Amino acid sequence: MSHGQDDGTRSFSVRGVPGIPEVEAGTDLAALIAGTAGDLRDGDIVVVTSKIVSKAEGRVVRGDRQDAIEAETVRVVARRGDARIVETRQGLVLAAAGVDASNTPPGTVVLLPEDPDGSARRLRKALNDRGGITVGVIITDTLGRAWRIGQTDTAIGAAGVRPAIDYRGTEDSFGNALEVTLDAVADEIAAAGDLVKGKARQVPVAIVRGLADLVTPDDGPGAAALIRPPAEDMFRLGAAEVPLARRTVREFTGEPVSLAAVRRAVAAAVTAPAPHHTEPWRFVILESARSRAELCDAMLAAWVGDLRRDGFTEEQIARRVRRGEPLRRAPLIVVPCLLPDGRHGYPDERRGRAERDMFLISMGAAVQNFMVALAVEGLGSCYISSALFCPDVAGGAIGLPDGGEPMGAIGIGHPAAAPAPRPPRDPDDFILTR
Repeated sequence: MSHGQDDGTRSFSVRGVPGIPEVEAGTDLAALIAGTAGDLRDGDIVVVTSKIVSKAEGRVVRGDRQDAIEAETVRVVARRGDARIVETRQGLVLAAAGVDASNTPPGTVVLLPEDPDGSARRLRKALNDRGGITVGVIITDTLGRAWRIGQTDTAIGAAGVRPAIDYRGTEDSFGNALEVTLDAVADEIAAAGDLVKGKARQVPVAIVRGLADLVTPDDGPGAAALIRPPAEDMFRLGAAEVPLARRTVREFTGEPVSLAAVRRAVAAAVTAPAPHHTEPWRFVILESARSRAELCDAMLAAWVGDLRRDGFTEEQIARRVRRGEPLRRAPLIVVPCLLPDGRHGYPDERRGRAERDMFLISMGAAVQNFMVALAVEGLGSCYISSALFCPDVAGGAIGLPDGGEPMGAIGIGHPAAAPAPRPPRDPDDFILTR
């Protein structure tokens, strides 16, 4: 097997290490591997299945697997039935939090190592001290991949191995600049090791030889360096998280908002159900600072006028109108509007009210779709209801045609800070069963 040499001649070997007995809590893995693997040399990479590391570290627990998955999960990315893709406390995203019920006594499950990189560093030091050599260590676990069927081993812990080779900024053989090429060599080595290891063969260790240039004198950044930062992760939100992504954001950065992203959010908004096969929604985008100021000023004047007529003091008024300040600070404002087109007329008030309510519900669904889609795009939003209290004033400020109703206003921008954790809510508090 060849790997990444300019002249194409480099080769390396991978061999499994059979004969490793059952590992228990407290087992000296370095002694076991060194004694079983035989000839370990400078520059070798020892690839170790995480399960025996976990067993040696006492990460075998008695109890229900689903309970263990829940305890190891910090975030559910996707769910289908009992199957879950989750983020673990180690920052890994994988099925079932890496909790494994195979090759362990009935009634017990094996958890991932608490700190896989730390485990790799300790094992590497012990192997180096024992043999007077310099080896690299990769700890692996089986992961599925988005868009691909099947599983492969990947590196969840590493020490003394370059986890990635960055070719960005270099040129290919045709002189083209490489902009995104970043080889995850630790994962490639883990996958190569899995070809000679495996649960069925009960071979939990492999030795890779011939890649000494990837072995480093220091421990290095570990496999944690391969975890994509959340800000760069285009797929951070899983299916289970999309509806929960919308949060009210009141402080925005000055970064411009992509109008293409807003258009995609409008496309999601108009998938809302609507009565009588109508399309009663319009979204007025206020791009210019002038148009945003005109709307905010007009609504503020109407609001202050209402409060004064209601007998509020100037101090009370100042306190209340601060609630609308996030809208003024937003880099972009969108006003969702409801059109009466297609609404049926009824002679009695009851049916007329129900007809209007149908359209209002449709508008609410479209607004929710819109703000959820903005969140998926990485944009924050805040819904301000002021326009509902002065529809004529707000409609005039944005040039809305006669008959259209502004249904609030939505400030949009890049969040200046992460929102506070969402308070837990028990769905049973909102359910009536008959």
